[in-house]
Amino acid sequence: MRVKREKIICQGQLFEKSIRKVFNQKILYLSIKGDDMGFDIVTFGSAVIDTFVNTDIGEKNHLFSYPAGGKILINDLKFDIGGGGTNTAVAFSRLGLKTGCICNVGTDVDGKNILDLLKKENVIFLGKVDKSGITGHSVILDSHGGERTILTYKGVNNDISLSELNVKNIETKWLYYSALLGKSFETQKKLAELLHKQGTKIAFNPSSYIIKNLDFFPILKICDVLIVNLEEAEMICKRFNKKGDLFKSINELGPKIVLITNKDKFAVCFDGTRKYSIAPHKNIKVVERTGAGDAFASGFVAGQIAGLSIDKSLELALKESESVIKYFGAKNKLIKMKLK
Repeated sequence: MRVKREKIICQGQLFEKSIRKVFNQKILYLSIKGDDMGFDIVTFGSAVIDTFVNTDIGEKNHLFSYPAGGKILINDLKFDIGGGGTNTAVAFSRLGLKTGCICNVGTDVDGKNILDLLKKENVIFLGKVDKSGITGHSVILDSHGGERTILTYKGVNNDISLSELNVKNIETKWLYYSALLGKSFETQKKLAELLHKQGTKIAFNPSSYIIKNLDFFPILKICDVLIVNLEEAEMICKRFNKKGDLFKSINELGPKIVLITNKDKFAVCFDGTRKYSIAPHKNIKVVERTGAGDAFASGFVAGQIAGLSIDKSLELALKESESVIKYFGAKNKLIKMKLK
């Protein structure tokens, strides 16, 4: 089998590109030979292909009901690139921050598309191209009101080990963690401990599964910003047997800033001294909510990186999330502006 090799310069890093023809399909292999560089922020999270499915099935009692054995016509089918790692990385980069992204993709065309997107958005890829599996996928089942149910196949997302990262090249002011499991979650814990000792600040957005089932305290106790929804905040307090005020209870566990969202009702932030709140604007037509949480979280953290007040950071967070929900796709309408 003939292999064509060429070298390309991409975002200040040297990639070796090997293209193999397998079953008449081109598959891309990438290996990083990194340069030393400093980042404003590095995200560490998932990278997936989102498939948006729209049918005439409506939501009833907070449930979607599909008849067993039936065939349902799809009214609209769209594809996009998603995942907490790439969504937030693109958001930070569009706000003028020097951004890296640690994620895991396969050697398939979907993995190549994700890498192409990161390159286009001026995000440095610091992760791994995994030959042992395929890129993650999500199927988003939309309802008429903009709510959705997401079916997620993690693919290779959870298979990043610390030894596979060039930790010396990850010199960053901030780390942003979105939810990963397995080997990748253990790597997140180790990397957080290493970089925290070097003065890196950490923003953490764990999932309900992590809060319920995994030992996330090593990250929680050293994080500078924790972003969770109301249900997740209550789960944290229950997990650590904390009673009383949610914000103060979680703050006592380590996070310097606690940001709690409550769907489309409000968001409240506590900095250890006082609380700040913001409510969404009314009469906004919701097209699709996927990525709204990532947009809100990245907007707030970007504001903090840029030295904005908590009030102004919340305003930026809301502006980001409301921009996303008015259009299709988690990244398409993220704000472009220079904070720094």
